[in-house]
Amino acid sequence: MTSADQVTYESIEALSQNIQAQSEPFRQLIAEVGNTIVGQEVLIHRMLVGLLANGHLLIEGVPGLAKTTAVSCLAKGVQTGFQRLQFTPDLLPADLIGTLIYRPQDQQFVVQKGPIFSNIILADEINRAPAKVQSALLEAMQERQVTIGSETYLLDEPFLVMATQNPVEQEGTYPLPEAQMDRFMLKVVVGYPNRDQELAILERMASTRPKIATQAVATPADILAARALVDQIYVDRKIQEYIVDLVIATREPKSYGLSLDEFIHYGASPRATINLTLAAKANAFLHGRGHVLPSDVKEIALDVLRHRVILTYEAEAEEKSADDIVQTILNAIPVP
Repeated sequence: MTSADQVTYESIEALSQNIQAQSEPFRQLIAEVGNTIVGQEVLIHRMLVGLLANGHLLIEGVPGLAKTTAVSCLAKGVQTGFQRLQFTPDLLPADLIGTLIYRPQDQQFVVQKGPIFSNIILADEINRAPAKVQSALLEAMQERQVTIGSETYLLDEPFLVMATQNPVEQEGTYPLPEAQMDRFMLKVVVGYPNRDQELAILERMASTRPKIATQAVATPADILAARALVDQIYVDRKIQEYIVDLVIATREPKSYGLSLDEFIHYGASPRATINLTLAAKANAFLHGRGHVLPSDVKEIALDVLRHRVILTYEAEAEEKSADDIVQTILNAIPVP
């Protein structure tokens, strides 16, 4: 081992020890949310990944799977601002971001800020609002700012959008535009609980006044400090190349010996490469490590890529989903 390698190894070990100490509030946060939510460990984990990696989350599942409750519990576990926005077909962009209001007494327009000016935003049933309302979130999600009239206002940090949606085959829903989908770092698909989990839900929640008591165990300062550590987590060159190969394989599957061209209309954008790297770093943080392993990438890759692979009609005709395509790629690309 060279001296340079030794310095790198020692710095990673020191970072890992620091991470193990700094990640305690987030382990407590997982436990607090888990006290209310039964059987959604993956969802809770991905919400923490989004919080640490400064990335927005899209949660899809049929009604009644505690998607909204999970986000609400997470917000209660953090001492920060929280707004729930119920998306409906008659919602207007001004209802989200705010508007200019004329005051006759002053004979001037003043800015009335909307509920988007908070820290954690729950966009509930986001696909029940038309495209113009969904697009109103684009600037806020990407640039962390909102323009009202001729003025631009920066949003406070941390700023995180966690949106829930029903599957598009449900009545009265509008599919999210590709540009909107790409703004979400992760898309988590929530399934039904198993029999034991359903029994636990019955025992815990079958009451006219179910107890949902989540204690605040983390602060915005904890989140920002943790993000600074996430940025320092080491990603080896081979793992960087592995991430790039996974993303490019969604665009050029033939280059990797995969016969998927007829099923993929558009592959993942460079934003997917960035988000997969950040999500893998956040995953390493939650495991108390100062370096990323290939398992961190594989664990999170499906949630980062599934909504960025646009399928062809041939794929739909053969009943192939984006999950099937991404899983095929994950199985085919050699792990470093």
